[in-house]
Amino acid sequence: MKTPLLSRRTLLRGIGATVALPWLEAMGQLAAYGASGSPAPGRRTAPNRLAFLYVPNGKDMPNWTPRAEGRLTDLPSILAPLAPVKDEVLALTGLTADKARAYGDGGGDHARAMAAFLTGVHPRKTDGTDIRAGTSVDQLAAQRIGELTRLPSLELGGEAGSMAGNCDSGYSCVYSSTVAWKSSTQPLPKEINPKLVFERLFGQPGGLEGARRNLARKSVLDFIRDDSRTLVASVGANDKQKLDEYFTSIREIEQRMERAASLPAVNPPAGVTAPAGIPASYAEHLRLLCDMIALAFQADVTRVCTFVFANETSNKSYPELGVNEGHHELSHHGHDPEKIRKVRAINTFHVTQFAYLLNRLKSIKEGDGTLLDHSMIVYGCGNSDGDRHNHDDLPILLAGRGGGTIASGRHIRFKDETPVTNLWASLLERMDVRVPFIGDSTGTLPGLA
Repeated sequence: MKTPLLSRRTLLRGIGATVALPWLEAMGQLAAYGASGSPAPGRRTAPNRLAFLYVPNGKDMPNWTPRAEGRLTDLPSILAPLAPVKDEVLALTGLTADKARAYGDGGGDHARAMAAFLTGVHPRKTDGTDIRAGTSVDQLAAQRIGELTRLPSLELGGEAGSMAGNCDSGYSCVYSSTVAWKSSTQPLPKEINPKLVFERLFGQPGGLEGARRNLARKSVLDFIRDDSRTLVASVGANDKQKLDEYFTSIREIEQRMERAASLPAVNPPAGVTAPAGIPASYAEHLRLLCDMIALAFQADVTRVCTFVFANETSNKSYPELGVNEGHHELSHHGHDPEKIRKVRAINTFHVTQFAYLLNRLKSIKEGDGTLLDHSMIVYGCGNSDGDRHNHDDLPILLAGRGGGTIASGRHIRFKDETPVTNLWASLLERMDVRVPFIGDSTGTLPGLA
């Protein structure tokens, strides 16, 4: 008798824990997704995932932008950490966030840069409660496909931010710390604590047994042991190996969070201590959050994510890089070579963490490819040169192959003043999401495929 297929929505459950599963052969043929993201028969693959990684304060553009169009060969110094995965990356130049410009509102380019980046809408200048921007592209995707997964979307951040007050020339702090907007008046706060993100993905926080698990310092895997043993016994050899890799990854992340929580802070400011669950090392903090994205995508807990490395106007210092000045302060370099060198070091550090995520996604086999093959990961900023506060020729990278709909490993230069929202429209099409426009979009981008 033929063995019944395992449901794609199968969950492993225990007291205080719920763990979703990665794609398994026991779940049957996976739908292939074409250029539009619509299912089509013929080959085994998986649905597209979409993530937006935001980094603040602009870039040292001469050392960011590839010299020649076409095949990515010699990478500029800031992009050098991407060398092992350069064939998975598109460098896109010429894109503009027009609605981040002043339009008579004066200062506030940092706040506008983040608020307009994914919305394509000029934010209302206010430091009160009457905030207004637009629905961001991630939430347009979540509204359409969010019902297919346990979480419609996931909002992460490497730095806390206020949801009120004046943070940039009369603009509310919410604009410079939030990139995801569920509606024009509803910003979505980001979670910065990897432990809480992990609980959201795999646990049932707040319950008595969840609290007991924390007190006992047990792994989430301990609480689903019976369910997992039954499952492993019922699947084939390939699925057994895949489950072993998946469970090992979960446990390794738990152990890293435990180790990170016990480490002393690196040159903390006087009187300041790190919240419980957040690593003292900023690099480890970002990498743990990258691991959360990989796990969430692998287990199909969500297909949409935003990740803000640091807020706009972030004045975070990077002593591990020998940079003790604040990032925002340095970004106003006034052509000082030493300040530019330090900005470049920060830019390179951020790209290194991005490369870590791409390598992580590429290491996870799925269907006829890898998790990165079935993802579209945007990395960029709503400011270009931090000293000039310009919003044209933005620093934008797009990684992943979008289920075979993107030809990566290239540098594409678009016509000046091309709306960055045209890129967002192109990505939504590959998620099978059709909208008349996104903010100031005028169509989709040619040449991605």
